[in-house]
Amino acid sequence: MVALPWTPPPSPPPPLPAPAAASHMAITQALADALRSCGGRGGLAGARALHGRLVSVGLASALFLQNTLLHAYLSCGSLSDARSLLRHEIAQPNVITHNIMMNGYAKLGSLGDAAELFGRMPRRDVASWNTLMSGYFQSGQFSNALDTFVSMRQCGDSLPNAFTFGCVMKSCGALGWHEVARQLLGLFTKFDFQDDPEVGTALVDMFVRCGDVDFASKLFSRIKNPTIFCRNSMLAGYAKSYGVDHALELFESMPERDVVSWNMMVSALSQSGRAREALRMAVDMHSKGVRLDSTTYTSSLTACAKLSSLGWGKQLHAQVIRSLPRIDPYVASAMVELYAKCGCFNEAKRVFSLLRDRNNVAWTVLIGGFLQYDRFSESVEFFNQMRAELMKVDQFALATIISGCSNRMDMCLGRQLHALCLKTGHTRAVVISNSLISMYAKCGNLQNAESVFSLMAERDIVSWTGMLTAYSQAGNIEKARQFFDGMSTRNVITWNAMLGAYIQHGAEEDGLKMYSAMLTEKDVKPDWVTYVTLFRGCADIGANKLGDQIIGHTVKVGLILDTSVMNAVITMYSKCGRISEARKIFEFLTRKDLVSWNAMITGYSQHGMGKQAIEIFDDMLKKGAKPDYISYVAVLSSCSHSGLVPEGKFYFDMLKRDQNVSPGLEHFSCMVDLLARAGLLIEAKNLIDEMPMKPTAEVWGALLSACKTHGNNDLAELAAKNLFDLNSPDSGGYMLLAKIYADAGKSDDSAQVRKLMRDKGIKKNPGYSWMEVNNKVHVFKAEDVSHPQVIAIREKLEELMEKIARLGYVRTESLRSEIHHSEKLAVAFGIMNLPAWMPIHIMKNLRICSDCHTVIKLISTVTGREFVIRDAVRFHHFKGGSCSCEDYW
Repeated sequence: MVALPWTPPPSPPPPLPAPAAASHMAITQALADALRSCGGRGGLAGARALHGRLVSVGLASALFLQNTLLHAYLSCGSLSDARSLLRHEIAQPNVITHNIMMNGYAKLGSLGDAAELFGRMPRRDVASWNTLMSGYFQSGQFSNALDTFVSMRQCGDSLPNAFTFGCVMKSCGALGWHEVARQLLGLFTKFDFQDDPEVGTALVDMFVRCGDVDFASKLFSRIKNPTIFCRNSMLAGYAKSYGVDHALELFESMPERDVVSWNMMVSALSQSGRAREALRMAVDMHSKGVRLDSTTYTSSLTACAKLSSLGWGKQLHAQVIRSLPRIDPYVASAMVELYAKCGCFNEAKRVFSLLRDRNNVAWTVLIGGFLQYDRFSESVEFFNQMRAELMKVDQFALATIISGCSNRMDMCLGRQLHALCLKTGHTRAVVISNSLISMYAKCGNLQNAESVFSLMAERDIVSWTGMLTAYSQAGNIEKARQFFDGMSTRNVITWNAMLGAYIQHGAEEDGLKMYSAMLTEKDVKPDWVTYVTLFRGCADIGANKLGDQIIGHTVKVGLILDTSVMNAVITMYSKCGRISEARKIFEFLTRKDLVSWNAMITGYSQHGMGKQAIEIFDDMLKKGAKPDYISYVAVLSSCSHSGLVPEGKFYFDMLKRDQNVSPGLEHFSCMVDLLARAGLLIEAKNLIDEMPMKPTAEVWGALLSACKTHGNNDLAELAAKNLFDLNSPDSGGYMLLAKIYADAGKSDDSAQVRKLMRDKGIKKNPGYSWMEVNNKVHVFKAEDVSHPQVIAIREKLEELMEKIARLGYVRTESLRSEIHHSEKLAVAFGIMNLPAWMPIHIMKNLRICSDCHTVIKLISTVTGREFVIRDAVRFHHFKGGSCSCEDYW
């Protein structure tokens, strides 16, 4: 005999009163209570036993008990028992019966059956409609929920109640349909639900989710005692639309807060770049006795990752282990992200290996972390492991690895991933197609990028903006504008992309027209990126007055205190020759970041104010800011422009000792320029020989220019030979060597250099200057006769030349060709059209020649005017017969 495993008998149903001793009503009530008890605790065996008892006592046909039994079966998750009961035993189901069955279908994932039953119901009440709408909402079918509400209103057999409006408003909010929200508001008022707090809360939440936070705020102010849920909705709205500071004000005024309130603020601070404040908020939350949950830890760990704060992250990791019974995938993914972003790859792998549920999110975070540190091969290895373990890769993991191909411009692997996406059907996902567009665009294959775009069944703003940006970066502004014009909806990112395209490619006037058009858009507000781009455009063309007007706009929209905007203003003032105003803005900044310091150092460098640049650099070090690649370029460049050789050597040695920054091409170029300008030509040549990378045209050009200044023709020929071997298309080196030969009396060699230029098809870069007068930019070219005031300008210039001749200036035959250089024409025009008290600001695309430099110094003497000229290298401030460069340029 084989011993079978013993299983205990099912729990008996609760005892019932004996039929003889109890009334019919008491027995019915007892059976109903017993059935509810079974449904509440999921006791399917008990429900079935009670079903048998109903039959035995003759109550199986009682509709009330049948409905209660139906609910019990559905609460236990048994659709088969419920269906059997409805089809075979409930002879005359009423509306309650059908509502119970519909609700069960919806909760157990058979929404299609619920809708089919709803369609067959002979009679419906408001609960029937609400049950179907709620089912659609709970399953994420928000548009179907709204369609059901519309059908309810058209049918007219039931009037909506508070639950109806709550459900339909949540669906509308989830879809973000603002126009529908406005229509629902009218119905809400018509049915007189203004005093219902639950409907009022749903109304506020709906408008927040639809993006109309202004109106939601008005509704919120009318609610006498808003619930925590209602306040939390406004917290989310304020954080998203008004900024985290507005949300903080509401948070501080809340009479009570729950864990959701705290989590919203921690998340909002972290997402807005205020990671340290997010961590302080989490600490404050803990000190107030609020229990931190998975959401808190996820946001806090993400904040640590943004700060690369490994110490904080490890403390949170320990706290998670102590306080959570198990680590969910989102917290674990945040830990993996933290360790990966801090470069602790072994810890990231260890946390990942301990995950019980290694889902797509965790894998994607790990892959993304390795990509961030350019560990591409390992990220690909993890991607392949992910495919082997999960058998199915989601769209976000694919998009992440495709972005890695994009950053490395690895089109070979990118195409393989594209093929995988086609095979698995992932190309239907918008995020995948967007990643492929970006990958092909960065690899220079615009044809494939546009092919992916054209095959997309659905496109979002990112898709259109990706194509716009791709053609913009390729220099095809017309094609970029076609994509911009083809968009049905545009956001601020799209406008900024098109604006940036115009500014980047020198079409500043079109960019400003784009900004004016942007201001007319109702749903688009310029952000900090808009103004940073505009200030860059003003800086490029030296548009002083226009820049001041745009500063006024930033004040109106509340962005004047934004650090990035202020940094752009510093750069604009510096490039427009207003270095003192740039310094004032710099001192005004309360939150200086590394870009702020670099902008000020670079500004002083461009103005040849080396000592002031060094002062800022040293102050930056004292304040604890760590210099980056650009910081060292700026300070070395300032030493070069000011002839500060010892200081330049000191900072170059500091750079070589800095473990965070490696000396690059620009640093060596600055040092060669510094040494060569100072006459240390052999030392400069030795530094070139010691460079760990191949010298560029800029390096040899700096040495060649200094050789001309110091008369070392032999070294000049060596520098020129190396320069020409690089096949640089720039004419500067050729013209410089030709002049060196001409000055040395070697006219045949000079002619040979010019012939070499012609043979290579290299043309001399045309020089031009420009200036802003009465909000209009005037451009001048050498020997140009297109300006409407050209005759008067030339007459004025001749008058000025006669005046400076009295001071001893001699116009030799070799200088006659330089009489109408563009900067001279601009100087004469400025004197004619600008008041005597106003400094004259002029921009030039090439380096100012020695004759123009001498002439403008003398003109500043005879006219008493101040001239600020920005050439291709630096600024020159002419006043009283001298220049700020002290003839060292």
